[in-house]
Amino acid sequence: MLFDEEKESLAIPPDAPLAARMRPRSVHEFVGQEHFFGEGRLLRRILKADRLSSVIFYGPPGTGKTALAWVIASVTKAAFEALNAASATVKDIRACAERARMRRAEGRRTVLFIDELHRFSTSQQDVLLGDVETGAIILIGATTHNPFFSVNAALVSRSQVFEFRPLDAGHIKSIITRAIEDRERGLGSQSVEITEEALEFLAKISDGDARRALNALEIGVLSAEPDESGMIHYDMEVAQESIQKKAVVYDRAEGEHYDTASAFIKSMRGSDPDAAIYWLAKMLEAGEDPRFIARRIVICAAEDVGNADPQALVVAAAALEVSEFVGMPECRIPLAQAVTYIATAPKSNAAYAAIDEAMTDVRAGRTMSVPDHLRVGSYPGAERLGHGQDYKYAHKYDGHFVEQEYIPCDKEYYRPGNSGFEAVIRKRLEAWRKRKREVSGGEDAAK
Repeated sequence: MLFDEEKESLAIPPDAPLAARMRPRSVHEFVGQEHFFGEGRLLRRILKADRLSSVIFYGPPGTGKTALAWVIASVTKAAFEALNAASATVKDIRACAERARMRRAEGRRTVLFIDELHRFSTSQQDVLLGDVETGAIILIGATTHNPFFSVNAALVSRSQVFEFRPLDAGHIKSIITRAIEDRERGLGSQSVEITEEALEFLAKISDGDARRALNALEIGVLSAEPDESGMIHYDMEVAQESIQKKAVVYDRAEGEHYDTASAFIKSMRGSDPDAAIYWLAKMLEAGEDPRFIARRIVICAAEDVGNADPQALVVAAAALEVSEFVGMPECRIPLAQAVTYIATAPKSNAAYAAIDEAMTDVRAGRTMSVPDHLRVGSYPGAERLGHGQDYKYAHKYDGHFVEQEYIPCDKEYYRPGNSGFEAVIRKRLEAWRKRKREVSGGEDAAK
């Protein structure tokens, strides 16, 4: 366990916010993150053996990153120090590192918890590297930002990354109930009665954020008038007044931005208009640039719908133009129209696959020369070079098609599918290719 003086430094003042007072004091009080901290899971086993190495806790606010760090502080035999990256300086880091080296010389390890690790500059993170590498410091870094974007690659490579997920409604309800019943740290001494409707509401509206739920509970209890018996009734009306407007978790420069855009595109590709509309709404509500969204829609129309419905690209391009012209909030309507059109359109990635395959061939193989009969034949001297000779003008032939060589190899890149309009294209193309093979076969036989 920690030395007494270190334990004292970790004590939470009795007038601290409820969310701070109700931080779990032991492994068994911690709620959530069963995928890595459940019974028998990796981090639980590591702590049980007291073999903790440097870790980075990454996830949304209120999911237990700081709480788990303080749980570790309560169970580890190592010394425990804490810094907040928003206020800590290089001098603070160096001082912690110096104390850690002194303890190591005495045979004792040091755990350094850094909250909001992403706020450290590159140089501040670099100061940590040497001591983390040698093991003088066991780092616990907490961040709401994807560490693969916001933390030095060298520091990430020396740390185990644990991704925290939003708490589910059951987790939140358990935390709220414990806070109401706890007489020592919570609201148990104030006779609080919460309705099941209010409890369900807080669990849902907090969006997996335990801190937000506890803040709303505390505000409602402190502002409510008790009845004649001294009971405070926390009902649906109180809950709705206490909760703040939900902030959409969406770091526009990092992981959540890209994850949401990815889900948006994959939902359109997967023909789920309801999911696609939800991710569109999330991006718009978070303040995403409508032009960024519109560009994703245009790409999806060409890549995933293609010639199965050529109109999809027209609708997407119109949505892009209108979005630039009218802006928010009105542009949400044409964006929604384009999203639902593309999501419900027949799908084909044949054009996308064709250009990628052709570009791979161009990069990897010998660049083919243009056949003489396709070269420009209109300038003086072209005839002497044989350029443009024997070219067959397609419009002079039946069906505006004529069999001739357009590329000096027998290669098919575009393979249309059977969805939507592409089924028509496929039938037409198969007929043309059959004619080409027949003519080519006849020429080969003549030779």
